[in-house]
Amino acid sequence: MKKICLMALLAMASAVNAEEIESIDDSDLSDWTVEKLAPMHNALSGWVTDSSRSIDGFFGSEESLQVGNDSYLRLRQDVGWTEEDGFEAKTGARFRLDLPTSKKRLRFIIESDPEESEGTLAEQGSHRLSDDRRGLGSTIMGFSKLGKNDKSEAWNLQAGAGVKVRWPPDPYVRFTGERLWDLASPWQLESYNRASWFNEEGYSIRSKWDLGRPLDHNHHLRFITNFQWQEEVDTLEYSESVEINQLLGKRSVMRYAATVVGRSASDPRLHDYYLYSHYRRNLHREILFVDLIPELHFPREHDYDPQFGVTLRLEMLFTRDLSFRRR
Repeated sequence: MKKICLMALLAMASAVNAEEIESIDDSDLSDWTVEKLAPMHNALSGWVTDSSRSIDGFFGSEESLQVGNDSYLRLRQDVGWTEEDGFEAKTGARFRLDLPTSKKRLRFIIESDPEESEGTLAEQGSHRLSDDRRGLGSTIMGFSKLGKNDKSEAWNLQAGAGVKVRWPPDPYVRFTGERLWDLASPWQLESYNRASWFNEEGYSIRSKWDLGRPLDHNHHLRFITNFQWQEEVDTLEYSESVEINQLLGKRSVMRYAATVVGRSASDPRLHDYYLYSHYRRNLHREILFVDLIPELHFPREHDYDPQFGVTLRLEMLFTRDLSFRRR
């Protein structure tokens, strides 16, 4: 029965109609909810943006009040169900404080879900974290030096360092490189690469290559290749994904994807493959979002028998530097 229900959920998510989900206003919330939400959100958003500009002005220049600042606080609550693990809940937070006019172009970050703690490529694809990677112990705090180059013109290189919030502290160092190429129109190729070192987990290297093009005004095709090596796992992982992203309306999008995950370069073999759809809705003026992600996995460890799962996510963004109107 559970499998039938989840199969129906996959079908329903894939059949969402833009005309049925779009409303005239840019909010799905009631006036009473907005009245309760707006003061708290505006106060916290003001603190995030004003703090970043004040600190940037202290270490940088007077231009801190005019230049773009990408500081934000993001809170996320996930509730998921899988056949193997049952129901699980996970709370995440990410705080980024930009100092773009400072001499060293610094960014202060706090992340409860750094990509180095997201596990294997198969675990990342299923939106799950193993139990030993949950909680405050995975949160990192540190600084990143912003790159000076536009990634569409040259490699944008960044370096960062900090600690995991635990005792004793677990220091880390990161190096990141990004590049975007315009190929024969309308194709684009984007590359994201990161090398990291954590005192407890050791070294890790990951690389993502994203080739895509628009199909029409509402659809975009992507071919995504990932490579990852972690000292703890000590094997090369790789994945290949095909995605179609569909714009359902001004505030809703849908993704349909199929992914294959493999391991080992010397003796390559299929480790997992899965299908999923990802529906995302802007519930209120680009600050409150909901995601529904049903998925179907065929893991090698279960002899490729289908494993069903679904994730419901609620996300709130706190920042004042957005081009929309709030009550």
